[in-house]
Order: sequence, then C-alpha cells, then structure tokens
Amino acid sequence: MLASLEQRTLKISIVATLAVSALGVTLGLLAGSQSILFDGVFSTIDAAMSGLALLVARLAEREVSERFQHGYWHLEPMVAALNGSILLLLCFYAFLNAVLGLLEGGRELTFGLAIVYAAVVALVCFAMHAYEKRINRRVDSEFLRIDAQSWLMAALITSALLVAFAIALILETTRWAHFTRYVDSLLLAVLTLCFMPVPIGIVRRALREVFLIAPGELDSEVHAAMAPVMTRDGLLEYTSHVAKTGRGHFIEIHIVTTPEFAVGEGVAVMDEIREQIASGLTPPPERRWFTVAFTADPRWV
Repeated sequence: MLASLEQRTLKISIVATLAVSALGVTLGLLAGSQSILFDGVFSTIDAAMSGLALLVARLAEREVSERFQHGYWHLEPMVAALNGSILLLLCFYAFLNAVLGLLEGGRELTFGLAIVYAAVVALVCFAMHAYEKRINRRVDSEFLRIDAQSWLMAALITSALLVAFAIALILETTRWAHFTRYVDSLLLAVLTLCFMPVPIGIVRRALREVFLIAPGELDSEVHAAMAPVMTRDGLLEYTSHVAKTGRGHFIEIHIVTTPEFAVGEGVAVMDEIREQIASGLTPPPERRWFTVAFTADPRWV
C-alpha cells in the first residue's frame, strides 16, 4: 500500500517536472533568458532522475532473487549519488556561463515573459512540495524526501527570480535601464550557487550509504536495545554491526554466552532474546536485515 503510494507520488512529480521543464525551455528561448533556460534544463534532468528513482523504488519492493540475495536496497544510494553528481556538474557549468555572460556585457531580456514563467512555476513548486511532504509523513521515503526538498528549493529560487524580474522591469523605465542587461547573467550565477548545496547534500548522504558508514542513530538504538538483554544470566558480551543502504537497515549482533547457556531451553530462549531486541528497534521488519547469533567461543564474534 505505502509502496504504491510512493510510486504514484513519484509519477505525479515526474509529470509536473516535465511540464515545468517544457515551460522553462520554451519561455527561456523566447525571452532570451539563460537563467530560465537553465531552470528548464535542470528540471528536465531532475525528471529523468525521478524516473530512475521510480524504477529503483519498484525494484526495492521486490523479493530477493538468486542473484540479488540481499535485495535491491543498495541501488537507492547509487541512484541518489548519480542524481546529485549530474545536477552538481550542471550547476557548475551554468555558473561558468553566467560569469562569461557578465564579462561579455550581459544580454537583452524580455521581462514580461520571464515574470509569467516565474509566477506560474513558483505556484506549481510550492504546491508539489506541500503535496509530497504530506504524503511522505505516511510513506517515509528517502526518494520522496529528496524530491520534496528539490521542489521547495525550486519554489524559493523561482520566487526570487520573480522578484528580481519585476524589479528589472521597473528599472527599464528609469535612468538605470542599461543595468538590466546584466540581470539575467547575475541571476543565473546566483541561481546556480543557491542550487549547489542541494546536490552536494544528496551526494554526501548517498556516499555514506554506498560506503556503509554506520548510522549513529541506529547504532545507538541497537546498544540501547541490548542493555536490558545483557542482564540475563549466561550472556557475557556482544558485538554489533549496523549499516543503512537505501531503505534497508542491516543489523548484525553476535552474543557470547557461557557454555551452559540455554541448556534445557534450547532455541526458544534465543528466539525470545531476538524478539526482545527487535522490539527496541524502530526500522520496520520489512525494511531491515536482522541477524542475532549466539556462540560460546569468543573467536566467532
């Protein structure tokens, strides 16, 4: 149910992104605005990445296969890292174009079309951000969180463009009209600098999962869950290993026991301990790979 809601929301986001990108590319060319054109191209790439995210989201919900025996969760951070890297390169290239435009004396711009574009897109972006944020309270998807953040960033930046274009339109009727030639290149430079923290953050979080860096919150959760367990007679020490990749949480715990532990009780007491540990963990069962092993020989931990 939640998986289908996530996928449906991503489909709606892709359609909205394609509509915004088509509008941006068209009006960017008509108005002669590189900042609007950049916004349209950025949205086009974002739509392509959202499509890839939708494909991976479907794969992540599949059962394990003979070839992918740990599931498909590991694909999620890889896609996120690719998404962020492409957007970061696009921002850097656009920033260089903006600097070049300023050095060349700017360019003429049709501010009327630019204002229409900024107003329409700002409304769409704010609406999509609110919609995805509301849906993600139920779904708790990293893809939707990233997508909603992108919509908010786009909304804020497009609102800033709207204000800047309106000011430039007013300046055209004053003695400072010659400065309006620099507005588009200046806005493009500011736009790219504002966009850059978004892909940088996406890449940073994705690489933490690609390199299986232990998430501090999950690690603390495991130690907190183990504290009451280790008060049982016969349990000596334990080691734990945690990692997060995409929506999957990998938790592995090895407990050292005395040789006499569970004599007469057998597997039942071990399953009871597993259940006790699991009750102290927040990742739902369908999103975790949970292993608890028992041994009387410390070499195996």
